[in-house]
Amino acid sequence: QVQLVESGGGLVQAGGSLRLSCAASGGTFSAYPMGWFRQAPGEEREFVSAMSSSSGLSTYFADTVKGRFTISRDNLEKMVYLQMNSLKPEDTAVYYCAADPEGSFRSPEDWHYWGQGTQVTVSS
Repeated sequence: QVQLVESGGGLVQAGGSLRLSCAASGGTFSAYPMGWFRQAPGEEREFVSAMSSSSGLSTYFADTVKGRFTISRDNLEKMVYLQMNSLKPEDTAVYYCAADPEGSFRSPEDWHYWGQGTQVTVSS
C-alpha cells in the first residue's frame, strides 16, 4: 500500500510560479511511475504530467502545460515534484499526486494510488 501526501498549493498571481510536492510512503517508490492530475470545479480529473520509474525517467506532459511545468522525483527521499511556471487562471484546480499506473497513464482510472490533493488558485 502506498500513501501519498501533496503540499505546496496556494494562491498565486497569473505569471507566477509554484512548486508542488508529493511525499510517498509504503511500497517501493523507485519502481512506480508517478504522475500529477488536476481537477477544476465541475470538471473531470485530467492528466497533467507523469514520470517513469527510475529505470527510464521519461517525462510526459499535457499539451496545456508543456513548456511551463516540469516534473521531477527524488527516489531517496520518496518525493515527486511539479514545478509550475507562467501560471494562468485556467491552471486553477485541485492537484493530485498519483502512483503506479496500469495501461494508459493519461487516464485517472489507470492509477492505483492517490493523494488527497492540494488547491492551486491562480488570480488574474
